[in-house]
Amino acid sequence: MSAAPRIAALVERLLGAPPPVLIRAWDGSEAGPQGAPVVVVRHPRALRRMLFRPGELGLARAWVAGELDVEGELYPALDVISGMVWNRPEGVAPAGRSLLAAGRELLALAGPVPVPPPPPREEVRRRTGPLHSLRRDRQAISHHYDVGNDFYELVLGPSMVYSCAVFGTAGDTLETAQANKLDLICRKLDLREGQRLLDVGCGWGSLALHAAREYGARVVGITLSTEQAEYARTRATKEGLEDRVEFRVQDYRETDDGPFDAISSVGMAEHVGTARYREYAGQLFGLLREGGRLLNHQIARRPMKDESSYRIDPFIDAYVFPDGELAPVGRTVTLLERAGFEVRDLESLREHYALTLRQWVRNLEERWEEAVRLTSPGRARVWRLYMAASALSFERGHIGVNQVLAVRPPATGASGLPLRTRDWRPAGGTEKDLAA
Repeated sequence: MSAAPRIAALVERLLGAPPPVLIRAWDGSEAGPQGAPVVVVRHPRALRRMLFRPGELGLARAWVAGELDVEGELYPALDVISGMVWNRPEGVAPAGRSLLAAGRELLALAGPVPVPPPPPREEVRRRTGPLHSLRRDRQAISHHYDVGNDFYELVLGPSMVYSCAVFGTAGDTLETAQANKLDLICRKLDLREGQRLLDVGCGWGSLALHAAREYGARVVGITLSTEQAEYARTRATKEGLEDRVEFRVQDYRETDDGPFDAISSVGMAEHVGTARYREYAGQLFGLLREGGRLLNHQIARRPMKDESSYRIDPFIDAYVFPDGELAPVGRTVTLLERAGFEVRDLESLREHYALTLRQWVRNLEERWEEAVRLTSPGRARVWRLYMAASALSFERGHIGVNQVLAVRPPATGASGLPLRTRDWRPAGGTEKDLAA
């Protein structure tokens, strides 16, 4: 029998339903519904990877190596594949004998060849030191961010903002939406002329520069990425803001020159880790003056019935954000409160992140050859898969992103916030617009 029908039969045995994609194998054979998204298995080595690394990591290695591919647009294939795995009815998991038979069939298809090594360069190989120690966090940040500023410019666009944008309408450009987000943060923090802002995980400096330029703040931006810091310093010099903005290669645990009037942490807390989050919250609390505000912008996952069963996503951990962890927003709020903060506002931006990611994917796909030249074919494939899959995860509600505004309350209890609900959203947009 040709390869594709055998692969389709194997998938059905493991998942309890026929695959909702058309499978095209290395021998030219096809199996599956016509008109469905096409998954291409280019080499038997893809099956060997899945045999010796069952689950997501084996699939990821085959994808990164170019041995497994999708023909045409990526989103429809990811959508049906994720639905096939995540939404499988209970009670259809294969029994032990069926699994053993499936393994034998997979081995017969893959061929008796040694385990293929991981694709070069892209996968994290070396991690030293305890989890979320200073040394290990620097290694993790370097893996993700020190891949070339030119590549990030291509993906992120001129704003160089690597976090969720805020769209007034779904028709906003990415640059407009990112400017909306930067200004929204500054308004939530109520920044004033001459105030000190600490931007934790400052990236390429966009928020720090916006706060200095538009609000007259004096900003300290910290990052563990040398490339980010150098890029941000160059931007500050070009804009004539070097007397108002300082960029440091520094961990939040090493920052000791408070108090600050306000603190922003945007897309950074996902790197902190559950075991360190109380320390993170306490450190920021200690760096903030009484009455000062914290804006914590952070991706969240849905809570689990058994939180002890949470595991870092193997593809994300190996290829994208080493040692990154997501927590439910309720846990984040609780730990901020235990550190002494008063949480005053929480805003979900889940749909906005899906729109942001789709625009980043479009940027990457439209300049694919240049992206490959700037990094490598494997790295470009990692980014395309991770951003597209993340967009779908935000759209389906599997993950979200929230801005939590908190205050370090003074002894008087005065929060410094207005009595009525704040209208912080950009003018001209409604939830209906964003859903369009």
